[in-house]
Amino acid sequence: MSLALHAYRQITGLLEGFAPRLLAARARAGREDPARVGERLGAAGRPRPPGPLVWLHGVSVGETLSLLPLVASLQADRPDLTLLVTSGTVTSANLLAERLPAGVIHQFIPVDGPRAVAAFLDHWHPALGVLVESELWPNLILAARNRGIPMALVSARVTESTHRSWRRLPGAAHTLLGGLDLVLPQDAASAARLADLGARIDGEANLKLAGDPLPHDRAAFARLSEAIGDRAVIVAASTHPHEEVFLLRALSTVPQAFCLVLLPRHPDRGAEIAALLTREGRAHAVRSRDEPVDAGVEIYVADTLGEMGLFLRLADVVVMGGSFAPVLGRPAVGGHNPLEPARLGKPTLSGPDTSNWTAVAALLTARGALRVVHSAIELAETVEALLEDPVEARAMGERARRAAAEAGASLGRLMQALTPLLPPPGGGERA
Repeated sequence: MSLALHAYRQITGLLEGFAPRLLAARARAGREDPARVGERLGAAGRPRPPGPLVWLHGVSVGETLSLLPLVASLQADRPDLTLLVTSGTVTSANLLAERLPAGVIHQFIPVDGPRAVAAFLDHWHPALGVLVESELWPNLILAARNRGIPMALVSARVTESTHRSWRRLPGAAHTLLGGLDLVLPQDAASAARLADLGARIDGEANLKLAGDPLPHDRAAFARLSEAIGDRAVIVAASTHPHEEVFLLRALSTVPQAFCLVLLPRHPDRGAEIAALLTREGRAHAVRSRDEPVDAGVEIYVADTLGEMGLFLRLADVVVMGGSFAPVLGRPAVGGHNPLEPARLGKPTLSGPDTSNWTAVAALLTARGALRVVHSAIELAETVEALLEDPVEARAMGERARRAAAEAGASLGRLMQALTPLLPPPGGGERA
């Protein structure tokens, strides 16, 4: 073990005694589930079922939702396995409570202290651990290795800043990454950075490219569709602060009648956005307040969790948020997943910042399924053209659907790579 990892273990062991107090404070602030704080200390929230168990981990909403296609594939191919999904945020836990299939267990990931990690692994005794994106917790990985638990890092994403940080600790990075049994980066840039840090690269797979269309409530769709009537619907998906004002003013020049749905990336910003709309003098309704969408409502603030699939289905045009920072002179966000509207066959526009989705954006743009706009004028003109020509809008959406299906091949590659690490069918619990 490198000196850095040894020091990390010693320091986290000393600090672990303060974890209950810290977690209690976080629970009071709404950042932990008070009824489940014990899970963060390694105390299991439920008994372990008999038989082999595979553990999948993603830190927050995006990572855990990207696991859902893998969960579905594992359930279909290996119904003998118990699946345990862990995450680290209350929001992700609430979403997973709605979206995980029956029989799949959710637990909060323990803090990365030696005792909490040991208690977690000793209780659940997974036959395989699968970490998504960039979750490299040293105590967790080393303790799993010491117990002979195979570990995979999949859909791995390493930014330049993360790469620079780990480069300062080359021995620690090599020890952690070199001991993983499978490493599948989500793109060539992450593959190069991980290889430089000592990982053996086994191919590429991006879980965020896989998946079915987001679910929706059919009754809610029918109610909203009737309420909006014949107006077109423009959905601004996953917006960030400052983008709402930009979009409002840019789209105000579009001559066609439409209802603008503002779907903030963080739903708890609903009240903030409603106050902004009041200052702007715009007639609006807020979904979390159950306010009706009548003919006089110009803008609907969709500030609820887990309803992206509903609002995307209502859309005639989708504008992806998190992508307009360069236009606004703001720090880059990186954009959000354009495959979500693409899977539903929706014509989609994005601002120039798609750095979190470079390969996906390039594929969709090359297929005529995504249009990148660089100014308020270009945004308004493109939206106006799509609303004016519904035939072209539908054709663009169909191109998006086909491109999304092609991109989804990542899941098959991942399943093929994971299969040798899974316990043999009927072989009982892996030692």
